[in-house]
Amino acid sequence: APKEKACCTQPTVKKLLEQKRRRETSAVLPPCSAASTSPIPPTTIATDHFLHRYSFDHLFQNVRNILQVKDKNSCGAISYSDMAVSYHPWAPPHESTHSYFSSDPGPSMVVPEPSVAPSWSHLGLSDNTQHIYSSSMDSLKLDEARMLLSGMDYSRATCQDEDGDTILHIYTAKGLREYAIAAAERLRDVGRLDAKEHKGKTALLVAVTANQPEIVQDLLLLGADINACDFKGQTALHLAAHYGFPAVLQAILSGRPNVNLEARNFEGMTPLHCAAISHSVTMKASAAAPADVSLQAKAEEKLSCVRMLFHAGASLLSQEIKSNKTVLHLAVKEGNIKLVDYLLGSRLQNMKDFVNMKAHGHTALHMAAGLHGNQNQEKILQLLLDRGADPSIRNLENDQPAHLLQSGPQGERLKFMLKRRSSSRSGRTRNNLDHL
Repeated sequence: APKEKACCTQPTVKKLLEQKRRRETSAVLPPCSAASTSPIPPTTIATDHFLHRYSFDHLFQNVRNILQVKDKNSCGAISYSDMAVSYHPWAPPHESTHSYFSSDPGPSMVVPEPSVAPSWSHLGLSDNTQHIYSSSMDSLKLDEARMLLSGMDYSRATCQDEDGDTILHIYTAKGLREYAIAAAERLRDVGRLDAKEHKGKTALLVAVTANQPEIVQDLLLLGADINACDFKGQTALHLAAHYGFPAVLQAILSGRPNVNLEARNFEGMTPLHCAAISHSVTMKASAAAPADVSLQAKAEEKLSCVRMLFHAGASLLSQEIKSNKTVLHLAVKEGNIKLVDYLLGSRLQNMKDFVNMKAHGHTALHMAAGLHGNQNQEKILQLLLDRGADPSIRNLENDQPAHLLQSGPQGERLKFMLKRRSSSRSGRTRNNLDHL
């Protein structure tokens, strides 16, 4: 029998997100061609089109006209699973006193209780997250979008194409906020707000990946599952932490006590682990290109994500399942002095226990001793010792950190530093015993 034709012929979410990244990375990557990347403004959809019922194919033809970008000479293939939107300077959104939807005749949304929201003021972020996006809402366009969606029959409004994309996935990927709201309301009413595309991403996860904090906020207020995960086990928090999107992370965390801060992806990592690894990657890239201001700023944004997760209640003691590493192990292993300094400066009652936790037998001090040739090795060793790291602890091979140091004058100097601290610790222990 001939294969049934898909009900949707729109560009896939994968293609739309790839186009988005190619456009946005053009500001920081060398251009490969002079091909135009200027999108057609949404106003090209004439208002009178919304005064009568559309066919589904006509709808997506308009979406294609708005969204399609001719970019045949891209710098390289970018897979959807690895897609990350490039750096754009981020500042906390301005507070607004407007209602969430200034002229919203549709279903009401439940605004989270502000009393349960973590305070971001000490991080330079706005606390008033339930209304921060209202100023950019186009109420006329929202009315038009609702009229369009209400004119579609059930099968056309809710169907998924061969990649599993719904109309909501498409609108979300391109940041067409008002249309995304209208589509989300329609899908919510039939219990399909959390429909997944072929890689397991709901519209909420697509909004996070595409760095669309306003749409993230909208979908959550409409009832999207905040803990939904894709086929890699990645929740909205994992994705926001990995890509380093603080505005998205703020939208997810604010006023939502049911978000699972300790959720594990299928690699056994929490969102905090993902944020730490991502920050280290960007720090390495920044060190290799010190003149690149955008990388420095992106590193700061990723560090902000670490801070936000920690202040929201994410545990520094959580160990990733494969190797039992904590965020401290991950930071030390990469020689990430900035992240190590932040983690060791946090207020933990059990800091000494945290510093001496083992990952397959290795403490953070063992890992720092193995940073041969790293310019931050001595600083990291000193920070760990100052916060209670024990140089006498042995790993599974019965080695102390001093045994793992490099040979040569630098190694001997560091070995003396460790042994001096170990002797000082032993002396204090003997004195304590003498007083018993």
